Parts: sequence; structure tokens; C-alpha cells
Amino acid sequence: QVQLVESGGGLVQPGGSLRLSCAASGNIDTIYAMGWYRQAPGKQRELVATITSGGNTNYKDSVKVRFTISRDNAKNTVYLQMNSLKPEDTAVYYCNADIRTYSRAIGYRQVEYWGQGTQVTVSS
Repeated sequence: QVQLVESGGGLVQPGGSLRLSCAASGNIDTIYAMGWYRQAPGKQRELVATITSGGNTNYKDSVKVRFTISRDNAKNTVYLQMNSLKPEDTAVYYCNADIRTYSRAIGYRQVEYWGQGTQVTVSS
């Protein structure tokens, strides 16, 4: 089994910063792309940023200058540094990872996993 556990959300004033973390654990053989998505009330879930195992990144246009995604492959962890936060960044943020697992019973299996979500609220 694989779990993605997120942390770092909270309430912050406009212009402030937050750092989200997401740690993967379980029968992990390889972690490929990792990323962050968000879902605001009444809206669809949207991609915020992704990072490949080699460190190539991709961002939603509106966060490109303000957010930075990074990962520590030794710790199976992905981060999202969010600066200059705006009220429109308010959402539940979800971690996502493409992971290959191995077990003797099943062998290799590649599945997309999601974290439970962490609330980010930007308000004065």
C-alpha cells in the first residue's frame, strides 16, 4: 500500500507565504512525476505544478512567478513553496504522484496516487 501525507496548509494573509510538503510511503519501487493540484469551492480540480523524477517542472500560468515545486527523491517527498499568496489561491491542495510498487504477490504495478488534501486559506 502507498500513502501520500500532506502537511503545511493553513491561514495566511495576502502577500504571505506557505510551504506544503507531501511524503510518500509504502511498497515504493519508483516514483515518477509528482505534483500539486487544487480545488476551490464550486470549481473543478486544477493542476498547480508538476515535477518529473529528473527535476523538470511545469506550472499553471497564474502561479509561475510565485510558486516553486521541488522534490527530495531520497525522502520520497515533494514540496510547494508558495509566495505572494492571493485570496484566489484559496483552495484545498492535493498532492499527486505516479508510483510503481512491487510486491511478491502482485509484482510491479504503476498507479496514480492522491493525498487527502490540505486547506490553504488566504484572507485578511
